Amino acid sequence: MASSKFDIVVYGATGFTGQLVAEYVAAHYKGDSSLKWAMAGRSKEKLATVRDAIGAPAEIALIVADGGDPASLKAMVAQTKSVITTVGPYMLYGNELLAACVAAGVDYFDLCGEPIWMRQKIEQHEAAAKHSGSRIVFSCGYDSLPFELGVFCAQEEAKKAFGAPVARVKGRVRKMSGTLSGGTAASMRAIVEATMKDLSLVSMLRDPFVLTPGFDGPKQPLGNRPKFDDELQTWTAPFVMANINTRNVHRSNMLLGFPYGKDFVYDEMVMTGPGEQGEAIAKKVMAANNKFSGNDVPKPGEGPSKEERESGHYDLLFVAIAPDGKQVRAAVKGDRDPGYGSTSKMISECAICLLRDAADVAPGIWTPGAAMGHKLIKRLVDNAGITFAVEK
Repeated sequence: MASSKFDIVVYGATGFTGQLVAEYVAAHYKGDSSLKWAMAGRSKEKLATVRDAIGAPAEIALIVADGGDPASLKAMVAQTKSVITTVGPYMLYGNELLAACVAAGVDYFDLCGEPIWMRQKIEQHEAAAKHSGSRIVFSCGYDSLPFELGVFCAQEEAKKAFGAPVARVKGRVRKMSGTLSGGTAASMRAIVEATMKDLSLVSMLRDPFVLTPGFDGPKQPLGNRPKFDDELQTWTAPFVMANINTRNVHRSNMLLGFPYGKDFVYDEMVMTGPGEQGEAIAKKVMAANNKFSGNDVPKPGEGPSKEERESGHYDLLFVAIAPDGKQVRAAVKGDRDPGYGSTSKMISECAICLLRDAADVAPGIWTPGAAMGHKLIKRLVDNAGITFAVEK
């Protein structure tokens, strides 16, 4: 059974994103004596420096734990009900911690955007998690929470408008100001390197149903080149995070019992506008995507300034299309840059939602939307600067 000493341990609190998570919890839940949380990382001195820098109370516990020391991870996990980890790439640094959480029946939250690793962990740990009582929640940040919940909201509106969910939803990025995190870039590089070493992983990476073991749905749009979208009357470009987001949306559909149907088709693209200008921008976006797995990106531990994070934002559109061509639209918007400011709030609220609002969620390996649905949406709207709206 999970310990009740702490409700949440933020592991990786001395890293760039981990510090933002700790800072959010310290500020937003200041004075909330019912939330018992701690900060964990490799160096107690660095943890103390971060604690003081973010204005966290001096009595916040500091736990020394290192991904290269399984005993220290087990000791950390033994003290808490749940762990938030921002230490990626998870295929390199996440195995021991996830195993420790599963063994101890402790809840686990990460920012993983690595579908191959996630599939391997589902096969390795799902039965054990269900047995131990552990709830494992992958992808609690910009990949893939706003997209998973955006589809959920569009389908909820389709039920009202058409009487049933639809088999076709389009996810479209209308605006995005900010940068993806250094951790996301590192994960992309790790995936590329892993597939170069083991070519058998390429088919898993290309499989839109890699996260739905035992289920293989219909052919999905590739979304790998600029294309004019006749239904939306705009040029579109490939979206760099579609490869993880679409997989998580299909897993949510499966976890929820296929409310979107077993013939569900979903893709994600960036909207770049009509005409020749829209086409030209789409080509530029595609060229820029290739840089995310290169060296000209933030390193893990690096990231934008506070001003840059707070001036960032995103605007996502989800279009549910009925068989007769009628549409309903839902928008998801965030008030901070996606990779850091908004992500740090999202994963924090996921952990607190499961702890306080959705304690009855069954053990197993989840996507956050499938686990917490409307309860999580309410918490994100109330606390995390994210809005969900139906558009005419």
